[in-house]
Amino acid sequence: MSGLEIALGAFLGTQLLESKYLIKDDIMLIQKVVRSALPYLYRSNHGRASYWYYFEQAALKYGNRKAVCFPRPVANSEEPPLDADGFPIYDTQFQIEEYTYKQLYDMVLRMSYIMKYEYGITSEHTIGIDCMNKPLFLVLWLALWNIGALPAFLNFNTKDKPLIHCISIANVSQVFIDPDCADPIRETEDKIKQELPNVKLNYLDEEKLFDRLSRKSTPKHRAKDETRRPQDKDSSPAALIYTSGTTGLPKAGIMSWRKAFMASIFFGYIMKVNKDSNVLTAMPLYHSTAAMLGVCPSLITGACVTLSQKFSASTFWTQARLSKATHVQYVGEVCRFLLHAQYHPDQVRHSVKIAYGNGLRRDIWGQFKKRFHIEAIGEFYAATESPIATTNIQYGEFGIGACRKYGSLINLFLRYQQTIVKMDPEDENEIWRDPKTGFCVRAGPDEPGELLMRILNPKKIEETFQGYYGNKKATSSKLITNVYSKGDAWFRSGDLLKMDSDGLLFFVDRLGDTFRWKSENVSATEVENELMGSNAIKQSVVVGVQVPQHEGRACFAVVEPVDEIDDQTVLTKIRDHVVHSLPNYAQPQFIKIARNNEIESSHNHKVSKNQFKKQKLPRGESGEEVIYWLNKTRYEQLDDQSWASICSGKAKL
Repeated sequence: MSGLEIALGAFLGTQLLESKYLIKDDIMLIQKVVRSALPYLYRSNHGRASYWYYFEQAALKYGNRKAVCFPRPVANSEEPPLDADGFPIYDTQFQIEEYTYKQLYDMVLRMSYIMKYEYGITSEHTIGIDCMNKPLFLVLWLALWNIGALPAFLNFNTKDKPLIHCISIANVSQVFIDPDCADPIRETEDKIKQELPNVKLNYLDEEKLFDRLSRKSTPKHRAKDETRRPQDKDSSPAALIYTSGTTGLPKAGIMSWRKAFMASIFFGYIMKVNKDSNVLTAMPLYHSTAAMLGVCPSLITGACVTLSQKFSASTFWTQARLSKATHVQYVGEVCRFLLHAQYHPDQVRHSVKIAYGNGLRRDIWGQFKKRFHIEAIGEFYAATESPIATTNIQYGEFGIGACRKYGSLINLFLRYQQTIVKMDPEDENEIWRDPKTGFCVRAGPDEPGELLMRILNPKKIEETFQGYYGNKKATSSKLITNVYSKGDAWFRSGDLLKMDSDGLLFFVDRLGDTFRWKSENVSATEVENELMGSNAIKQSVVVGVQVPQHEGRACFAVVEPVDEIDDQTVLTKIRDHVVHSLPNYAQPQFIKIARNNEIESSHNHKVSKNQFKKQKLPRGESGEEVIYWLNKTRYEQLDDQSWASICSGKAKL
């Protein structure tokens, strides 16, 4: 063998080892952590924990660079024109708005003046933002950070009791409302005034407001540093982002300054967001994926963030092309919608190199990259309230489907910070403990278990895990102690994951009573409570069921009706009630009417949901069950033809 062949073999062998063990990547990431984290910790302990200072620094440094791009939808009832090959030209459906860092910074300072002197907002207030994806959201958000107030990102789909709950638990004093999504608040306004009379609802005129913000004659207000909560530490709340859970109503997850910083610097670094990047997100800004992993990494590095007001599978790639996006965000459902959409030339005429998000299924991972000419997938695992996230930036073949992929050095460190524990074989929702030691047991390779994350200082848990705003009970429910040693404390993810022999981490399923549908978390308990409000049933069980060719789990309700009410009356009453009390994604897609005590209770009067979680559709295991499905506005019997239409996508859930 020649010297050249030996050298080539050695080089290829080194490359193969590096692709698997990622030593170089680990070292570079560790260097990034050390160079960035230590200065931040110092500044955060000297009155500068706020992200505001980093945004301001970027705005002053990158003044003339593009900060925000917004393909504003144009109100046009006409069908788009066709090109020479017969494909729709969607360009005319959008008017591109762009703002430089200087323009954005000036608008934020002017909005800060308006908020402070016309609305009386100070750093002591919690302020609700009820807004769609648009520059208005960013201006409101950053102005509150300038003043030092705490923004609460309201889900604009929420209405009725859940909306009142969201405002109440966070002690929101005012809500700024985007006119394009004001209907749910208007529908609930009378109840808000009755139950929360001190809360001010500020319906905005977006056009007039932005005209005012663009005028040099409008005064600016850059808050003095000593008024911007200088007592804040890195663990202090930066924003409140609502998440569903097993308590039945949304909880206000605390997004700390540390998490905003880590998302900006480390997550952005891993996903290769830099000053030349343009990150397109169609994910709602009221979720942490878009807000903390899309906006924050962009505006701290001099990149541009492109806001899509609403996800559209048909125009997504057109917006990517028009905005010159280099990155796009996704959730698994979005990837499926895009793959099922008809071919359009814009899907290969864009500049996107990296797609990042969570929930991309392993079986369509490669197909997604190939069809849309994506170089890399950035899959991550996280939760709004979680103290840490995992990431995988995947280029070649290694790591497909994983939500965590690091090298051997970082994996060695994370072995002591993250763990997967065995579950009770008799109850998959309970962690198993060794009866001899009383401690938990680490799951083996490829064995599903609950992911836990270590609390660094069990005596000061709030420094690692801030939990839920004003809800100590819900916060404590996410903690588990004495896992591997007496006195230790860990955060419970509430999710089943598994790790293979290479240290790759894979998401398996969700635990408990929360499931995901249409990119939203659905609380089974909340749906069950609302079903009782129909006055048509005695009790109900709600679970998420899998539907072929659909991401997540659809809402399936088993209901026991009150006596002497026929099935159709029950279904009509349920529909009439939930359409006003639950957002679309939480409304039952399938209903089974249970009679003759089909809903069994245990000795402690708890209903076992396991009997329904593996519900077989369309007619149950026996093939004789009657199940109803929500066909647009009414529940109809689910037969083979309807089921085929649902599975093929012809009938929309």
